Amino acid sequence: MAQQGVVLDQDQFCCSICLDLLKDPVTLACGHSYCSSCIEGCWDQDEQKGVYNCPQCRQSFTLRPALKRNYMLAEVVEKLKETGGAQAAPSELTSPAGPGEVTCDLCTGPRKQRALKSCLVCMVSYCQTHLQPHYQVPVLKKHKLVEATSGLQEMICSSHDKLLEVFCRTDQQCICMLCTMEEHKGHDTLSVKAERDEKQDKLVLIQQEVQQRVQQRQKELKELQQAVESLKLSGQAAEQDIERIFTELICSIERRRSEVKDLIRAQQGAAVSQAEGLLERLEQEIAELRRRDAELEKLSHTEDNIHFLQKYQSLSSTSVSSDVPSISVPPLQYFKHVTEVVSELRDKLEELIQREWSEISTTVSTVDVLLPPEPRTRADLLKVSTVDVLLPPEPKTKAELLKVSRVDVFLHPEPKTRADLLRYSCQLTLDSDTAHTQLSLSEENRKVTYTNKPQFDFFECSERFTTYSQVLCREALSGCCYWEVDIKGRSADIVVSYENISRKGKKSCFGYNNKSWSLECSSDGYTFTHKSLETAVSGPRSSRVGVYLDYKAGTLSFYSVVSDTVTLLHRVQTTFTQPLCPGIYLDNSNTSAEIMELY
Repeated sequence: MAQQGVVLDQDQFCCSICLDLLKDPVTLACGHSYCSSCIEGCWDQDEQKGVYNCPQCRQSFTLRPALKRNYMLAEVVEKLKETGGAQAAPSELTSPAGPGEVTCDLCTGPRKQRALKSCLVCMVSYCQTHLQPHYQVPVLKKHKLVEATSGLQEMICSSHDKLLEVFCRTDQQCICMLCTMEEHKGHDTLSVKAERDEKQDKLVLIQQEVQQRVQQRQKELKELQQAVESLKLSGQAAEQDIERIFTELICSIERRRSEVKDLIRAQQGAAVSQAEGLLERLEQEIAELRRRDAELEKLSHTEDNIHFLQKYQSLSSTSVSSDVPSISVPPLQYFKHVTEVVSELRDKLEELIQREWSEISTTVSTVDVLLPPEPRTRADLLKVSTVDVLLPPEPKTKAELLKVSRVDVFLHPEPKTRADLLRYSCQLTLDSDTAHTQLSLSEENRKVTYTNKPQFDFFECSERFTTYSQVLCREALSGCCYWEVDIKGRSADIVVSYENISRKGKKSCFGYNNKSWSLECSSDGYTFTHKSLETAVSGPRSSRVGVYLDYKAGTLSFYSVVSDTVTLLHRVQTTFTQPLCPGIYLDNSNTSAEIMELY
């Protein structure tokens, strides 16, 4: 069997401190080898620090290790010196250069050999054949060989054609020796290797910091994953509990409904039974009275006077015995009061749910996973590793907490300024089919004016308000919308309402039912009305009022608008069940309100 050739690279047996073949090689506990004099000299410089490091892997030794000669490595180095460098299998090291490989600068012919080394002194790349003089000629042995590279020209000073072996700290660039005596004269300079060693130390510290950062982030990631899993489980448990509680509530209501129905049926049965007894007695009394009437009728027609007088005495003294009480039949609404009581209970229950719903939604909204604040300065950004995800700032106050929900994704952040609100502006037009006859529309049906004279040009329409001077818009809103109304005169009501609100009677008045929300704007101030409940609202008086609707979030906000400044007057938190139509109510002569065009 042919013996396999062994490839030896001379650089593998060079000291990383002096960059020459090892002299009296010693090996540290970490496995790296150095010239005995090189490592001793290196540690002599670090004697005052009290810590001894391996120059390559930076492993630290508290006590200065006792160095022992590596005899095997010393013999290999001696063999290299005797043979003039590395021995290699020709088939591996003298192969022609392939695509992208560095070619030998001395080879001639159509196909040059692959270069193994580049000389930083000769500035030439050599194949195995042309590299041999650098292993054999004493002068060439001192040249610095590196792995073959095509970027040799990048290591040469463009001004002096000299090797870049000096680093200028002043200008932070690599220069040649001649540069130190010319344009870089007087600058803070040192060898490229020394700068590399110093930067290498800093690189190790940066690497350690990055690794610690990665470990910290991995820990935070695990904690956040656990929090998300806990949140999911908690949400599922809460849903089950809520489902159970509402089921119990529904069952309780069902049970009460059944009990009320049973009571009604029992009372109905008792009353019917009593009435049927009276019916039977009345029928008996009627039959007896009819029999007596027949006898009296017969007696009245008898011609025998003696018989008449004898029968008259018995018939006139006989009376129908009856203990049937006097009967008074009430109106046919026996259980109406029961229905009224149950209806009142329903209204109270709905009012209670509406009142408590705000507390429930607020309690849900306070559930939050607190995440790191978003970086705001360059210093903050430098603290964030490349794997960080910038998350919303951590809430600091209760008001901020109420705006945060673990399970919500806010597609529409809450507007803070008028500029934010204008992003959701919408164009609205008043619907003349709904306008009361004492209202006049103009400005392309964006302006409504109260007039004492009925508008006879309004034809009869089932959608028209007939009791109160109010009007709805054509548009039905179910998203995020903002509009502004400019008021001229004493007062006006700015409204949102379900489209199926009644068109006549007391239930049609904006704010005095459960289908509309109304803000009255007058010279005396503001009043909010819903379900006939009036609430005084404080805020700066303004002729222009802005309205912001976030249908999905269930919020309706009214703002006082002065120039480009908006001030929140009142906010409603509820659950909308139908699309909402904006509306306006006027009840004073020469009063007008205009829905403004927002650009």
